[in-house]
Amino acid sequence: MIISIGNDHAGPDYKKAIVKYLELNDHTVINHGTDTFDSVDYPDFGHPVAYDVETNKAEFGIVICGSGNGIAMTANKHQGVRAALCWTKEIASLAREHNNANIISIPARYTSIEQAVEMVHTFLTTEFEGGRHDRRVQKIACK
Repeated sequence: MIISIGNDHAGPDYKKAIVKYLELNDHTVINHGTDTFDSVDYPDFGHPVAYDVETNKAEFGIVICGSGNGIAMTANKHQGVRAALCWTKEIASLAREHNNANIISIPARYTSIEQAVEMVHTFLTTEFEGGRHDRRVQKIACK
């Protein structure tokens, strides 16, 4: 699976751990994130991930910033992107099952690295339930 990842200065350590997990599980990673803790602007890293998902260059995306909110808002500006802010594996599971989310947004200042890796695992291994949820997901897109 091809996964696109991007992070701002709050997430270099998170990205490093997540990329290690992904590569150990035979995923290909497209890295758009910063590797330093120097202040940067999260849209500069969220837009490329969302674009990869929007254009099917990547099957899923992972975005990381301090609260997870700003980078999720950025990603959600792209057509066909459903970025879900997750802070537990249960929410990550529901984001996939009920919302067919294709980008997980991780709040680095409110989760541990171990939680983040666990959420990514859950997100990538959970299937969309479809059915009544499909109708709702179709109503998300602006046309």
